[in-house]
Amino acid sequence: MQLVRLIIVAVVLIVMCIIASRARLVPGKAQSVVELLMDFVDNTIIKNTLGLREGRRYAPMLITMFFLILAMNLAGVIPGLNLAGTSVIGMPLMLALWTFVTYVYFGVKKHGFGGYLKHETMPPGVPWPIYILLVPIEFLQVVLIRWGSLTIRLLANMVAGHIMMLVFIGMTQALLFSGSWLIAISPLSGALAIGIYGFEIFVAALQAFIFTMLSAVYIQMATADEH
Repeated sequence: MQLVRLIIVAVVLIVMCIIASRARLVPGKAQSVVELLMDFVDNTIIKNTLGLREGRRYAPMLITMFFLILAMNLAGVIPGLNLAGTSVIGMPLMLALWTFVTYVYFGVKKHGFGGYLKHETMPPGVPWPIYILLVPIEFLQVVLIRWGSLTIRLLANMVAGHIMMLVFIGMTQALLFSGSWLIAISPLSGALAIGIYGFEIFVAALQAFIFTMLSAVYIQMATADEH
């Protein structure tokens, strides 16, 4: 797993450096794809969630996060690697904690420590008795649930997709070599395996989008002037 992650990081860095060094006013195919993805993250996630001014501050982090997660996820459908870098808890946990540290740091920086805790745990307009229940719940959400849910969501989706592909590929192989009438239904199993393979590519991109979007939302919630 560590080797897969190192390979993905190295490939992404090398490809990005090559594309950046050869960047042209009229982009080629590779540059166009990268710029399209960057514009998608910038316009769909960053500007819509954080706004134009605040979005500039967090754009490098969020764009880097999106590309890293996407590349790690797609490793699971690349022949020879066949294992997503996010299908073991270490990588999703590290990315989730990166988000956690970021929104807490900038939230405290903007509101002060006490002000940030009040901002996150005591939304205005709530009757005072409700705060007895609400404050512990909101505090738990800030310090545990947000980054924990980010970790589990990404990990579970990538593990589930990998297991489904292995099951149908293994089933196809078993049917082909069964030596019985079951060989006749092996094409169906093979078709399902190919379908799941394509679906896993979609899930890889979708999870990169969701993780980055939620990270931007949590940052916006921590640094907003009011709820």
